[in-house]
Amino acid sequence: MIKTPLTRWFDLDVPVFGAPMAGVAGGELARAVSLGGGLGMIGVGADTPAEWVVAQARVPAEADVSYGVGLMAWALERRPELLTAAIAAEPVLVSVSFGDPGPYVGPLHDAGIAVATAVNSLADLDRALDAGADVIVAQGTEAGGHTGQRATLPLLQEVLRATDRPVLAAGGVATGAGLAAVLVAGAAGAWVGTPFLSCTEATNSPAARERIRAAGGDRTVLTSAFDIAQGLAWPARWPGRALVNEFTETWHGREDELRGDTAAAERVRRARAEGDLDAAPVYAGESVGLVTTEESATDVVRRLAADARKALERAPRLLG
Repeated sequence: MIKTPLTRWFDLDVPVFGAPMAGVAGGELARAVSLGGGLGMIGVGADTPAEWVVAQARVPAEADVSYGVGLMAWALERRPELLTAAIAAEPVLVSVSFGDPGPYVGPLHDAGIAVATAVNSLADLDRALDAGADVIVAQGTEAGGHTGQRATLPLLQEVLRATDRPVLAAGGVATGAGLAAVLVAGAAGAWVGTPFLSCTEATNSPAARERIRAAGGDRTVLTSAFDIAQGLAWPARWPGRALVNEFTETWHGREDELRGDTAAAERVRRARAEGDLDAAPVYAGESVGLVTTEESATDVVRRLAADARKALERAPRLLG
């Protein structure tokens, strides 16, 4: 066991929180992460049916493990029923990120639910603190999926200096040594996504998991091309980090042209439907080169914990 303020708060064995990856993190993955001793999260997309949230929440609930739900603030503006569904699911934690969490913290607190929010800048942090968020997720650009422009370690240090609320480090943590590093820096845990992309409980396709295992860490790109092609309403300040493929090699850096190219847009929509990974996005972080096996998320969490403990036990030797 590794104890931090957040493991004590949520009664966890390991300070590992599963990133709520929409399209990947459903109830099965959340349950597996929590069974490993961390806190699994269910990821809710902008177009996710509200009833899906409640149905997925039953999976970890029936296993009698705690779990959380991840929402996107910009999507809640037009789909408030997703917040209602998240509250009805009775998780211990709800994250509201990528926009102003302010309107949603009060209702969640009234329901007895803790609130996390991801920040990608100090301005984001100020907004999160003003909103009353309980847990701050310092998300660096190394993270997979939608993220900001700041690197994890500098951002984490600035956030830790600016607040005494518990902080999770997100972006680039894929090994026990990485987990130990952010804990020593002062984080209360890690918000982990990419290492779970090849897990048996993930809702992505076997082909996507295979591509994750084959990818190197230098083959990701931070791009808005997929969002533009699909007409998604993601705010421009949060592009998505994905594996390089034929589509990004053609269109990344040519976003203005892409906005008017209906054929390219149709190709991405069709690719998503057909599982064509040369044109569909496979979101993953820069730590993807460390993901080489397909296994249960429970085992991933347990290995992170065991290896982090070994690293922490070695750390005092540095003092001489």
